[in-house]
Amino acid sequence: MAGHEDFIEADNAEAIITRIEHKSRKIESLLKQFKPVEALKTALEGSATITKDDRCKSANWIAVHRAIMAIKDVDGMLLSLDSEYHDILMKYLYKGLSTGDRPTCEQCLRIHEKLTQRAGLGCILRCLADTQNTV
Repeated sequence: MAGHEDFIEADNAEAIITRIEHKSRKIESLLKQFKPVEALKTALEGSATITKDDRCKSANWIAVHRAIMAIKDVDGMLLSLDSEYHDILMKYLYKGLSTGDRPTCEQCLRIHEKLTQRAGLGCILRCLADTQNTV
């Protein structure tokens, strides 16, 4: 029976990856239209935090990373970003910081500073305390 459960998880992972690929195309389209905030919202919507499959998490990180790196006006982005996105964005900022890539870290730190000012320290605490929904 365990093999059957693994098969279902694999099917689910493939379905999630297919959705992420579709989302990535939409993000690229929004970025080409110079709509980075909408691209970021799209990237954060339905993020694959509930799956434990590393392929899904990696594919979703690539999409979110692309949108994060396109943000130029951090204050404007945060003003138009609903508060429901704050916690998940914070998780991805920490993911970005963990890469060690200098441009990614610099962008994540810029956004982290402004997001913390806007969302408060609770956003950081919720992000760090949530061990179930990782990115």
